[in-house]
Amino acid sequence: MSHHKRHEQLEKIKEAIGKADLSEEEKSNAWKHIEEWYAEDKAFGTLYEKLAEISPKIEALMEELGLI
Repeated sequence: MSHHKRHEQLEKIKEAIGKADLSEEEKSNAWKHIEEWYAEDKAFGTLYEKLAEISPKIEALMEELGLI
């Protein structure tokens, strides 16, 4: 799944949490986790791009490992 698609999904989850019947504390905690996941996802995308610059074989390797 692409970084963009995962970001869209996280935004949908964030919006749903905002509309859910949760306390402000529960919403805040959930949003913090989403922001952490987004940062990790973005970091993985950056890592992938840097590895791909090293060698085109990296993409095939990452696919084989199920990472992309």
